[in-house]
Amino acid sequence: MDEMTRIKLEAAAFRGLVSHLRERTDVQNIDIMNLAGFCRNCLSKWYKAAADEQGVDLSSEAALEAIYGMPYSEWKTRYQKEATPEQQRQFEQTKPLHAKISGHT
Repeated sequence: MDEMTRIKLEAAAFRGLVSHLRERTDVQNIDIMNLAGFCRNCLSKWYKAAADEQGVDLSSEAALEAIYGMPYSEWKTRYQKEATPEQQRQFEQTKPLHAKISGHT
C-alpha cells in the first residue's frame, strides 16, 4: 500500500471514530478513559498536537470542537454527568494506563 492510500484510510478511520463518539453522547469520557486509557479530550489533544507538528494554527478550543462537534462547554452542559465514586476510584486505579497526552499519568 502506498503512503497516500494509508493516510487516507487512517483519516477515514479517525473520522469514523469521531462520528461514533459524537453519536454516543450517553457514553461518558470517564468510562472510556477507565476502559481504554483515552477519551474524547485525548483525541482533541492528539489532533492539536498534529496541527502543531504541521505548523497549523489551531486553538485547544477549536480542537475540542472538532472532536465534539460543538463547543466543549456546550457538550458538557448537555451530556456530561457527575462521575460516581466508583468511576472516580477506577479512574485513579487506571491512571498508569492512561494515554500520555491525557495528562493523568
